[in-house]
Amino acid sequence: QVQLVESGGGFVQPGGSLRLSCVASGFDFSAYVMNWYRQAPGKERELVAAVRPDNRSRNYESSVRGRFIISRDNAKNTVYLDLNVPKPEDTARYYCHTIVHVQDYWGPGTQVTVSS
Repeated sequence: QVQLVESGGGFVQPGGSLRLSCVASGFDFSAYVMNWYRQAPGKERELVAAVRPDNRSRNYESSVRGRFIISRDNAKNTVYLDLNVPKPEDTARYYCHTIVHVQDYWGPGTQVTVSS
């Protein structure tokens, strides 16, 4: 079955950097769009970034554009999110997501806390 497992979360200082990873299994990873979402306490879950199978077409939520980078390695069934120059407002639980055969799949998430 489809499984998504995130890692790499933790504490990071404002202006630092952090790399999140999501390892996928159970489907043809190289054929599907992969997404990163996040959810902060008291807020709705929001789409942060998306990358198409070719690893060239990428989209970003406006507040992270120019700071975060989404990428993928199809040989490793892994999608990454590089958090560069994070801000306290980026503190949230980050989730890996995909849609396979019209079914949504989510990982359990990884917590990112941006604080000095």
